[in-house]
Amino acid sequence: MGTQRNGFKKETYILSVDVGTSSIRCHVYDKEAQIRGSCITKVNLLYPDCGRVEIDPEDLWQGFVTVVKRAVQDAGLQMSQIAALGISTQRGTFTTWNKSTGVPFHNFISWQDLRATELVRSWNHSCTMAAIHGVGKVLHFLSRQKRFLAGSQVVFSTQHVTFRLVWALAYFKQLIQSVAEGTCYFGTVDTWLLYKLTNGGVHATDYSNASATGIFDSYQMCWSSFLCYLVSLPMSILPKVMNTGHHFGSTHLSIFGVEIPIMSLMADQQAAMFGECCFNVGDVKITMGTGSFMNINTGNKPHTSVAGLYPVVGWKIGSEVVFLAEGNAADTGTAIKWAQELELFSDVQETDAMASSVADSDGVCFVPSFSGLQAPLNDPKACASFMGLKPSTTKCHLVRAILESVAFRNKQLFEVMLKETCIPITRIRADGGVCTNNFVMQLTADLICQKIARPSHHDMSALGAAFVAGLGVGFWRSQEELKKLQTTDCVFLPRNGLKENGRMGSQESEYSPVLQSWERALRRSMNWYNKT
Repeated sequence: MGTQRNGFKKETYILSVDVGTSSIRCHVYDKEAQIRGSCITKVNLLYPDCGRVEIDPEDLWQGFVTVVKRAVQDAGLQMSQIAALGISTQRGTFTTWNKSTGVPFHNFISWQDLRATELVRSWNHSCTMAAIHGVGKVLHFLSRQKRFLAGSQVVFSTQHVTFRLVWALAYFKQLIQSVAEGTCYFGTVDTWLLYKLTNGGVHATDYSNASATGIFDSYQMCWSSFLCYLVSLPMSILPKVMNTGHHFGSTHLSIFGVEIPIMSLMADQQAAMFGECCFNVGDVKITMGTGSFMNINTGNKPHTSVAGLYPVVGWKIGSEVVFLAEGNAADTGTAIKWAQELELFSDVQETDAMASSVADSDGVCFVPSFSGLQAPLNDPKACASFMGLKPSTTKCHLVRAILESVAFRNKQLFEVMLKETCIPITRIRADGGVCTNNFVMQLTADLICQKIARPSHHDMSALGAAFVAGLGVGFWRSQEELKKLQTTDCVFLPRNGLKENGRMGSQESEYSPVLQSWERALRRSMNWYNKT
């Protein structure tokens, strides 16, 4: 595929940007899905108060524009050689703005933000929720429809947009006035960037991003009018929901000097799933970045959870809809970064050797819950903690305890996923920055008794958005072609062998006492912030 310029053909490329929690990454991909140019910049997280996490919208926008320009420059290309743009973004982080002026009413409120914890808690324990659960059970009994079963078990979470938006609508006076005047737009990161890229011309999101907000009905494939009515969210401010692979518009000429077709918007975890080519039912992806996210492809129907797995739309391309079940642990990379800032190590690459240099953690347990505990415990009031410290504890023991906690949370999520979905696992692939740590990867493989493949490149969210954008413009032709482009750096085999007939392997058995101690530490860390 190429473009005609002055009588000769120039090769074209796909541009993809992944806006994560800690960084914005832009890559230029060629036909072989190889990276030809890149640029990375830091996301500046703001902490205005205890438990609050924000991002300046204009700062994020400038960072986005900068990485695009520099990545194309790094590739030695011209903007006119970019055939399409794909965008992958962190989920559940939102802002609101005046649709006429484009001026935000407040900073992005991050998915990690805990300001709505009390609202979430009070709603989850309210008579209203008890009534909804009861009605859901009755309707499910009468109709056997799974969406009513989901309603009978639904609980709110601080990671969902719902109650952070409820909080914002009660707190920001300009926002309240704008809603009353009909001049307000709401959007997650993808919607904000699309609005800016099209110079205010498009207010939209895709199904993967919408489904992760907590406001979307994945069974009806639309914004939940019932939920919006229940918590008084104005549906007029919500963006239009489009296919994941769709021509959303083109970048305004004033931004990059050319109009680049915007051909995909994707939530980061779903994009990573697509980048890993997890197209079949039973395919599993583990992303270990700022948080850990475990997803399983459940096919063309959403999963109904009882223990905290969340049904999300993986992608909708044409008439095809793929659903995923997801569990997450919020503080994987966060905990490792925190340890680095405490000078437990100077370079993250050292942690593998440090953890392996000691036989065990010397009885030390680490609970990675700076943002509470997610599935299957679901406790936003849990605290992060070290337990079992003693005079013999060294930095290496502390680092090993932190890395072990990542693998232990992976094991928890995997067991919940197996129990809830009852879907045979076909394959497991891992990505994200923490997957470069061999200690974490090997211990995870040992504990879940499954082989795990690690790709050669770890930015799977960017690759997934690029794949969808490329399919949209004919740069790549099919999912089968994408599978042939997949590369693997290393496969981690469980040292105790693959699990058969549910029998525990030697390595898993060896870790049983350590896991039991860690689970005790988890229980002692729970409900911590309710104590006076």
